[in-house]
Amino acid sequence: MTESNPNYQNPAYSIAERVQDLLARMTLAEKIAQLGSCEVKNLQDERQGFSASKAAALMAQGIGQITRVGGGSTLAPQDIARMCNAIQAYLVHHTRLGIPAIVHDECCSGFMAHGATCFPQIAGLASTWMPELAEKMTTIIRTQMRAVGTHQGLAPVLDVARDPRWGRVEETFGEDPLFVSRMGMAYVRGLQGPDLREGVMATGKHFLGHGISEAGMNCTPVHVGLRELRDVFLMPFQAVVQEAKLASMMNAYSELDGAVVASSHAIMTDLLRDEIGFDGVVVSDYRAIPMLYDYHHVAPDQAHAAALALNAGIDVELPSIDCYGPPLVQSLQAGLIPESIVDTAVERVLRKKFELGLFEKPFVDVERVLSVFDQPEQRQLARQIAEQSIVLLKNDNDVLPLSKTLNSIAVIGPNAHQTRALFGDYAYPAHVGDPPDSQVGRSRHAQTILDAIRAQVSPQTNVLYAEGCKVNDADRSGFEQAIQVAQAAEVVVLVVGDRSGLQIDCTCGESRDSADLALPGVQPELVEKIAAVGKPTVLVLVNGRPFAIPEIVESIPAIVEAWLPGEEGASAVASVLFGDVNPGGKLTMTWPRSVGQVPIFYNHKPSGGRSNWHTNYVSLSVQPLFPFGHGLSYTQFEYSNLKIETTDARVTVHAKIKNVGARAGDEVVQLYVRDEVASVPRPVKELKGFRRVHLTAGESCAVTFDLPIALFAFYDEAIQLVVEPGTMQVMIGSSSEDIRLNGSFEITGPKQIISRRVFA
Repeated sequence: MTESNPNYQNPAYSIAERVQDLLARMTLAEKIAQLGSCEVKNLQDERQGFSASKAAALMAQGIGQITRVGGGSTLAPQDIARMCNAIQAYLVHHTRLGIPAIVHDECCSGFMAHGATCFPQIAGLASTWMPELAEKMTTIIRTQMRAVGTHQGLAPVLDVARDPRWGRVEETFGEDPLFVSRMGMAYVRGLQGPDLREGVMATGKHFLGHGISEAGMNCTPVHVGLRELRDVFLMPFQAVVQEAKLASMMNAYSELDGAVVASSHAIMTDLLRDEIGFDGVVVSDYRAIPMLYDYHHVAPDQAHAAALALNAGIDVELPSIDCYGPPLVQSLQAGLIPESIVDTAVERVLRKKFELGLFEKPFVDVERVLSVFDQPEQRQLARQIAEQSIVLLKNDNDVLPLSKTLNSIAVIGPNAHQTRALFGDYAYPAHVGDPPDSQVGRSRHAQTILDAIRAQVSPQTNVLYAEGCKVNDADRSGFEQAIQVAQAAEVVVLVVGDRSGLQIDCTCGESRDSADLALPGVQPELVEKIAAVGKPTVLVLVNGRPFAIPEIVESIPAIVEAWLPGEEGASAVASVLFGDVNPGGKLTMTWPRSVGQVPIFYNHKPSGGRSNWHTNYVSLSVQPLFPFGHGLSYTQFEYSNLKIETTDARVTVHAKIKNVGARAGDEVVQLYVRDEVASVPRPVKELKGFRRVHLTAGESCAVTFDLPIALFAFYDEAIQLVVEPGTMQVMIGSSSEDIRLNGSFEITGPKQIISRRVFA
């Protein structure tokens, strides 16, 4: 029990004063308890209720965080809230200082909890090219998380993704650092809100370089130089720290140029805090601290691992206490680190607890919870994002859109009649499993793509179905039925792709990396056999990564990229197939022709992207299968009237876009630049602006990009952020390869050293 009205409990004092008052009252054991976390399953009784006896054993000195009350259980929303309230009641009323806990959970594409809205996976969200949708999405996520008593979300993933072999590219915004920055800032702003007292702490991850791992495998070493690290991979983290005031950061598992990130003071403090100005709390990726001794072997035991991680700048150990408990006490007693480092970490944790308003409002209103779950406007936003995310990769002979009055349609493929296929890693149905329909769950809501097609066609249309094969096994016994179904129909819709998740049967997701980027299992054979039937065929890809499938692309006239489109994804796909929605999404990663091209990305250096001097590989073109920014429409757009205006501080680029087709549609106008000559090699193209516009048939609009000169800064040979004088080529187009307008401008004056990046 706490004393009556101590200063730290009095909101009249400043947060800094309250932190110092509380810290001065704490024993070493109470301080260390604030640096750890407890998994919800370890606080539950046999009925998944709160166990006071387990709490007394694990949280007698308090606790820093509680791990995944939603994502680590099968509790319905109101029961999540009850559990959070029970945990906080124990901490407030039955520990000496009454310090509430921060409850964290996953929220990549929605709050990872039973009954929460499942939005499209981030690869799909990114393909909308609409940061405003990211902010709207995370505003809903914030509302749902806060309603049940959750205060920190372990997202967004800010890794710049240049290797599609890595299973987690589906969680990223893609390969361009500025694009990732802008989407990341919007994500963070929506999740944290204008005031953390009503917000959810966003967690940027994985600091730093996690997505460019050796051989595309999870947690392998990263090989990248200091300049490229800052120019490319650091940029999104700078953006969310400096512009969106990111509250929390998570370390990368990997080693970076020989230094294990979790034990590197140079990375987690000098770079993160001193260079880019992060002032929030750093949490470990799950088990990253014990991995220092049992995976990386840079520590002989848990005590040394604890000392290394805390000294590096990791404040909180997740998901449970392994090293930041008795081993940390041992490291202090052995003189491996001073207690002052513990104090610094505890200060950061306590400051966030006060900023979140936990001391004034540790409990939530259970009766209010259901009013913010499964609301029509939430499902509508999930539907809107799914529709806007779909990319039309190919549409030869205008196979799409399909008529709703066809006599017959064959729907074939392993992802055609599986709701599970619609969800990405760290969505609740993929990560935990869908609870029974009797609870407030997703099973009774989500349609399959087959169901959605049946719901949209005319009553006279006969919709035939065959699975054909599974996503990832060798069973070909369903091929014959699939061929018969295809032969009996006017048109074939073939739905193939991935199964996302952590389980061994999954083909993408964390630690589900790919060596070939092919369609998994025997799906390529299924596609080949269906294509040979000779009927007009639409390939619908439900997947988490780019595929290297040139032969399939060649054989199929129409290809729709649906990504992992979430709970409203099936109806979104059907709406695109039948033309109720005109697809306008664009790729945010380059698609290779072969895994041998990896890494392949549009913004390579002048000496990259080709073999000097014959250009191509011996047996393969160096050109991508689909370029960054690619995406077709059921209409056409004309670009004209390029105009460039410059001042010493800004450049303004104008263009006119006209819909010259017969139906309304969206176009993502993309602005690229190239620095003609610089002190270090600069990319052949760099995205500097983008805007998605909606135009009715015959309509035109003016698009303007107003860019500060500082947006063209880069790190020079001395690792200084500079803007250099010279000629900048301007390219405006429909993709990184489909450039419609060209111009140039001059940056004049002396070389400028820039103290801080700009991102818009």
